[in-house]
Amino acid sequence: MSKEQQFKYSNSVVVYPLIILFSIWLTFWYQVRIDGNIKNFGIRPQDLEGLLGIITSPFLHGDINHIYNNSIPLFVLSLSLFYFYNKIAWKVIGFGILISGFLTWLIANNGNHIGASGLVYVLVSFIFFKGIFAKHYRLIALSLLVIFLYGSMIWYVFPIKSGMSWEGHLAGLITGLIFALFFRKQIAKPERYKWEEPHYNEDDDPFMKHFDENGNFIELESEGDIEMNTNEASKITYFFKENKD
Repeated sequence: MSKEQQFKYSNSVVVYPLIILFSIWLTFWYQVRIDGNIKNFGIRPQDLEGLLGIITSPFLHGDINHIYNNSIPLFVLSLSLFYFYNKIAWKVIGFGILISGFLTWLIANNGNHIGASGLVYVLVSFIFFKGIFAKHYRLIALSLLVIFLYGSMIWYVFPIKSGMSWEGHLAGLITGLIFALFFRKQIAKPERYKWEEPHYNEDDDPFMKHFDENGNFIELESEGDIEMNTNEASKITYFFKENKD
């Protein structure tokens, strides 16, 4: 696994978060229109059957306000994740769901824990701490932006509101921090051109071999043995004609 990530845009940066969001809303539509009982397949602490909820709970929501409040931060944070940490994004999401869900199953007392908020807390925590650990100005700026947008969420890792799974939020926060430490050596960096590398040698660059010391283009023969200077062949001659008027 490469220790360096690259900041590089691709269609997956937008497509994958949309797929995740579509899956959650499709499940909610099925829950509302066809089978409302699937809402019971959440995380039920210390119950063996409740372990299934570790996988299903992020796709289940209590009502329209619940899914709406989770959708916006989930989309924004997953966009950031796939752009800045594309190579490990699915690992963070997949293992984040499993580990935060299992921690919720362990530390919660009772109830049926559903919703994607646990995953949201995983992403908030990971993106914030990863940026701080990386010490890269873009990632630090991203960390500060995350705190500006979602810093108030820290209060919901405490039991201050009834009916809200603060245990799931706390589990997500802890999981994100663990991931930031685990992937600490994988530093994201902007994409660099070959000539920007610190040990760049112009003589070893295949492209630069097409030019001589004066900057003239040299056409290399396929055999690599003969070089033909085409400077004279490509010379442009200008004629000046005096205007007699």
